Amino acid sequence: MKRVGLTYDLKTDYEFREGDPPDANAEFDHPSTIDVLVDAIESQGYKVEKIGNVSSLLERMNNLDVDIVFNISEGTEGRNRESQVPMLLEMSGIPYVGADALTLGLTLDKVMAKKIFQADGIPTPNSIEIKDASSMLETGRLRFPLIVKPRFEGSSKGLSESSRVETPEELKKQAEYILNAYHQPALVEEFVAGREFTVAIVGNDPVEVMPAVQVKIDGKVKLNDKFYTFSSIASDRIEYICPARISRELEKTLGELALKTYLAVDCRDFGRVDFRVDPEGRPYVLEINPLPSLSTADVFPLVAEAGGISYEQIVGNILRAALKRYGLE
Repeated sequence: MKRVGLTYDLKTDYEFREGDPPDANAEFDHPSTIDVLVDAIESQGYKVEKIGNVSSLLERMNNLDVDIVFNISEGTEGRNRESQVPMLLEMSGIPYVGADALTLGLTLDKVMAKKIFQADGIPTPNSIEIKDASSMLETGRLRFPLIVKPRFEGSSKGLSESSRVETPEELKKQAEYILNAYHQPALVEEFVAGREFTVAIVGNDPVEVMPAVQVKIDGKVKLNDKFYTFSSIASDRIEYICPARISRELEKTLGELALKTYLAVDCRDFGRVDFRVDPEGRPYVLEINPLPSLSTADVFPLVAEAGGISYEQIVGNILRAALKRYGLE
């Protein structure tokens, strides 16, 4: 029986520091998510060894008795934090599930990811980066309304109702908040009104594009000005519809764009691509997440069911894709 190490970060392990924003631990997992994931992996015929976060991995690096590591760790500090665990494992020659350090670093940094999208002809909203007060003067080529995000965060960190701005004054205030609270540049994008979707992908060769999931907020699928915020994720305002009730043409377009994005940044084993679709039916890639949540409250259980398999089986498929990639299965 193959032994699978599991690396992760727990919300309960995070110690808030003075000046931290309220969503500082938003990307970390609940202990219950880890328990469900352990059960899913073991149901597929593997033995799981819980490792924990990057500090725990460092302590155990010389005596890890595992065949492969299933990595869902978000890391601790900076824009390379998601790369910490993969880099340590790579240096030690230990196989692991998921994207490598380069892909994780590139995709967490939304400015760098958008440069790759643009180079590969992947539609994404027009944007600029605000590094300091002086660069706020460069927004002239963007059309309001805009949305203001931290440059390298996930899980809707830094996103609130105030993130969508309609005037230069609102933009200045929100950008200053991001600069001061998150200690990083702000990404400013043209806001795409309309509908929101996410497409999960599993595997390498072959790659399986899962059915599109539509996001419903406050009971509406035509979101118009509504969007994901940190507070809405933890509430009952968000619902997922899978399979999405959309035309075959749009489903096909979203799937093709999701796959193109997945391949553009060298994703491995699994990932998720987020879209907004404007009222004219034009899709825009917002981001790709090569380290998506496997929580049962997220989309992977839904896409598994839509594909005729269980949550446990889709987790097993992700793990087996990595094992096959290393020639271990």
